Amino acid sequence: MRILGLTITRQKAAATLSPVDNRAGWWGIVRESFAGAWQQNVEVKLDTVLTYSTVFRCISLISSDIAKMRMRLVQKDANGIWDEVDNPAFSPVLRKPNRFQNRIQFYTSWMEAKLIHGNTYVLKQRDMRGIVVALYVLDPLRVKPLVAEDGAVYYEMMRDDLSSQHANNVTVPASEIIHDRWNTIYHPLVGTSPIYACGLAAIQGIRIQSNSAQFFGNGSNPGGVLTAPGEIGPETAQRLKDHWDANYTGKNVGKVAVLGDGLKYEAMTMKATDSQLIEQLKWTSEVICSVFGVPAFKVGVGPAPLNNNVEALDAQYYAQCLQVHIESIELCLDEGLGLDRAKDGKTLGTEFDLDDLLRMDTATQIESLAKAVGGSIMTPNAALRKMNQPPIDGGNTVYMQQQNYSLAALNKRDESDPFAKVAAPVAAPTPQNDNAAEAAKALDEIRKGLA
Repeated sequence: MRILGLTITRQKAAATLSPVDNRAGWWGIVRESFAGAWQQNVEVKLDTVLTYSTVFRCISLISSDIAKMRMRLVQKDANGIWDEVDNPAFSPVLRKPNRFQNRIQFYTSWMEAKLIHGNTYVLKQRDMRGIVVALYVLDPLRVKPLVAEDGAVYYEMMRDDLSSQHANNVTVPASEIIHDRWNTIYHPLVGTSPIYACGLAAIQGIRIQSNSAQFFGNGSNPGGVLTAPGEIGPETAQRLKDHWDANYTGKNVGKVAVLGDGLKYEAMTMKATDSQLIEQLKWTSEVICSVFGVPAFKVGVGPAPLNNNVEALDAQYYAQCLQVHIESIELCLDEGLGLDRAKDGKTLGTEFDLDDLLRMDTATQIESLAKAVGGSIMTPNAALRKMNQPPIDGGNTVYMQQQNYSLAALNKRDESDPFAKVAAPVAAPTPQNDNAAEAAKALDEIRKGLA
C-alpha cells in the first residue's frame, strides 16, 4: 500500500501489534472528576466543557500566542551561534505546512488538539527523495497508537480525506507521524488534556450561569411558595400552581396578583448575594486558569497586577505556560524533519521567533537597544533590524570609546608595583664641542701672558 509517497507494508506486523488503550477500556469510557461521580450521574462531557468561556479563552489564548510566532530554520555556526538560514528542502514546508493551511492555522490546530485531547498527531507527506513536503494535523480521535512485541511504535489511522489519507485503518510506523503529547499520566504514548483536571469546575460554572439565565428570564424574581391558612386538596393545589405559572411568571412577571382565602406568597430561592454566586463563578475560572497555567488576568478574571512592566508579565507567562509547548514543537519538528542529524557538517534546527511574543514598549526597547550598542554587545545594524529599519554603512562594526582600555593592557601595566617611589632623574653631562674647548684653553694662556 502506498500513502503520501510512502509504501506501507503491514501484513507481517499486523498480527503482533497491540493497541495502547487510550480510547476503549475503563479510562476511555469514564474519566471521573471525583470518586463516585459516575454512580452519581455527574458527567463531564468535552463538548459541554468547551462552551465555558474560561476554558474556551485559555485554549484560544495559548494556541494563538504560539501560532503568531514565526517559525525559523536556523543553523549553528562555528561559534555555536544559531543564525537563520534558508534551505530548499526544509524552508518551504515551514513557511506553508500544507495546501489548505498557512502556518498560523497549522500551529493553531496543533495546539488546539494538544490542549483539548492531550495528543497531537501530524502526518508527514514525502516526495520521491524522502523529503517531507507537507504536514497534516490529524483528528486525535481517529488515530490509535500501537506497540509491537519488540517495542516498535506504530499508528493506526482512520480515513481522513482532507489529509489525503483515503484508506481505512492504515497502520504506519512512528517515523511517519509526529506525536506531540502532554501529561502522559497513564501511558508514555497517551497524553491527557487539562480538561480532565478542571472539567468539574467548568461544569459548575456552566450551571451557575444557567441558573442565572433562568433567574433573569423570570424577571429577576426568585421562585417561591403559595401557602394557605388551612388544608387544601391536591387538585386545588395544582389548580393554584397552574394559574400562578400562567399569569405571573415569565413574560407576565410584574403583574398584580390578587390572592384570596388567606393565600400568601413567600420567596424560596436563595439570593445571589446569599449564595456568593459571583465569588463561586470567579473561583471556577481561577481553577481552570491554574490548570492551564494561564495568568488569570490574561483571560479577564480579576484585575491585572499593579506592576507596570509588560515585559516582566509576558516573561512570566512564557516561562509558566508557553515555554514547554514551544520547545516541544521545536523538538518534534527537528526530529520529524530529520534536522537533528547533521548534514554536510552543518547542524540545522527550528526555532520560534520569540520577538513576536515578548515585545517591550517602544521607549524601553529603544533604551535597551541603545545600551546594547553603547556597551559593545550589539552592532548598530543589528539594533536597527530589531526596529525594522534598514542597515547603514559602517553599522556592522562594534564600537568602543577610545579611552577604554582592555583588561589585558591594564594587567600588564600593573605587573610592576604601581605605588613604588620613583627616584629623581640624574641630569646627564652636557657634551662640549672639541673646538670650543681648545679656544677656551688658548684664551686662558693669553690671559696668563698679559698678567
